[in-house]
Amino acid sequence: MTTLDAAPAVVREQSPVDGEPCVLLKLGEVVLKGKNREQFERRLADNVRAAVRPIARVDVVRRHGVFIVRTKDADVPTVDRLARRIGDVMGIVWAHRAWRVGKDIESVERAALELMDGRTGSFAVRSRRRDKRFPMTSTELDRHIGGLVAQKYGQPVRLKDPEHTLSIEVDRDEVFVFSGGLPGQGGLPVGMSGRALVLMSGGIDSPVAAYRMMRRGLRVDYLHFSGMPFTGPESIYKAYALVRELDKFQGGSRLFVVPFGKAQQQIKSSGADRLAVIAQRRLMLRTGEVLARRLRGSALITGDALGQVSSQTLANITALDDAVELPILRPLVGMDKIEIMDQARRIRTLSISELPDEDCCTMLAPRRAETRAKIDDLRQIEKRLDVGELADQLAESVQEHRPVYGDSAAS
Repeated sequence: MTTLDAAPAVVREQSPVDGEPCVLLKLGEVVLKGKNREQFERRLADNVRAAVRPIARVDVVRRHGVFIVRTKDADVPTVDRLARRIGDVMGIVWAHRAWRVGKDIESVERAALELMDGRTGSFAVRSRRRDKRFPMTSTELDRHIGGLVAQKYGQPVRLKDPEHTLSIEVDRDEVFVFSGGLPGQGGLPVGMSGRALVLMSGGIDSPVAAYRMMRRGLRVDYLHFSGMPFTGPESIYKAYALVRELDKFQGGSRLFVVPFGKAQQQIKSSGADRLAVIAQRRLMLRTGEVLARRLRGSALITGDALGQVSSQTLANITALDDAVELPILRPLVGMDKIEIMDQARRIRTLSISELPDEDCCTMLAPRRAETRAKIDDLRQIEKRLDVGELADQLAESVQEHRPVYGDSAAS
């Protein structure tokens, strides 16, 4: 199963039997980090604790390849909420709502039978012994528990594609029994790869780019360019809503907003003509670089996808790279729009991105944009504008917001 199972049909108080509800977390590529693994696991445990702090104070116990999340006086609804929230933490592959029972076969039998009570359809038992001192092998445990369940409830055993999977994991001090789970985000813990700044439009692409780089361990801040004073605040509201949704993946997100309308007007008045779009994007990158250095960021992130629009041809991407010294990360560069939209839908940013607003990038755009921009021509335009000073001024004008996941109040 790929979702958390609902509670059994028979309502009980704190079941199965005498077990303690907890969350069992499976890690992904973190376990492949060799000598650095402990550092990755410490960061991941800190991120888990921070993510669930509004729900409950928890203990995160690190074991070989798994985390055990426990809370004092745990109840089933609280553990359910913990599991669902932890599913958004980067670095987790699976979050299982589990029952922690005694390390004896009688406790395992009682918990397994009660967990399967009220279920119908085929099932399979999957056991794993992390502690090889347990007297039964994994295969023996599968057969023993499977036989008891089949005998008591008459459910058929089906090892391939069962309707229910009963999992039993024998650990150092206890046994965990569970069925089903929530798929996590995978990837690396946020913060392990440094910090970067996302150029956040109100569109579909940049939120997905931010997500993909957080998944690679980057902690990100966000920079949004609004068309103000020539447009309304709608694009800012969208950017705020997008960052608030993305905040579930890292916490502590910061959104910086630059009023960009007058700078766009200067670019248009400079005679940029068909180069106006590339010239303004270079100015955005320069402004982002100034801000990123203040924030101790080591890279800029954009939602560029090769060939998606006229400004994202290979020649124009090369011209954009020339504007700054910081590396520009483009995690969507090889994706098509359908793939990007599918991912936006999964991370729940698509519906926000599709809300109407005035896009500052198209407000003063020419009818036809240049697809093969020459760097020397762009530098001449920037020389007339004194673009270095202009970027500094724009970076000074930023307004900072702190969108918090789950908080609908404005900053």
